[in-house]
Amino acid sequence: MKKVNEIMNKVKIKTTINNRSYKLDVLPNQTLLNFLREELGLTGTKCGCEIGECGACTVLINGEAVNSCLVLVPQINGKEVLTVEGLSDGEQLHPLQKSFIEHGAVHCGFCTPGLLMTAKSLLDENPDPTEEEIRNAIAGNLCRCTGYIQVVEAVKNAAGEY
Repeated sequence: MKKVNEIMNKVKIKTTINNRSYKLDVLPNQTLLNFLREELGLTGTKCGCEIGECGACTVLINGEAVNSCLVLVPQINGKEVLTVEGLSDGEQLHPLQKSFIEHGAVHCGFCTPGLLMTAKSLLDENPDPTEEEIRNAIAGNLCRCTGYIQVVEAVKNAAGEY
């Protein structure tokens, strides 16, 4: 008996991921999270809860922070996706990445990619957020290691470099 994926018709899409253009044949039922990790090897996007509750899989689609576990790959057709791997410019870290390191906001690191992407979306929209705005923005990103104090400080510090 054939696997479901072998008999399911693939869908053609065009997308940009981390500033690289792709023309792809994708499974219509595959999540963006699994596609990024399994097909493209972009494992910075973490698989946490797979139900949109933890924020570990946050990526930006056309600049908006989304849980990639809730997005099917065909939904990125014609859109730009940015993952944590696309934040840095070669060897040059993004100001948010630098600030997270400087403020000790990394801890175990599992939630860090999602927090970074959420923070980038916030700062792109609001380059000078208040502490309350930062806390509201990251409310969907769960971290078991901190009380978020270092994360908030890191985002506020990076805002000054935007």
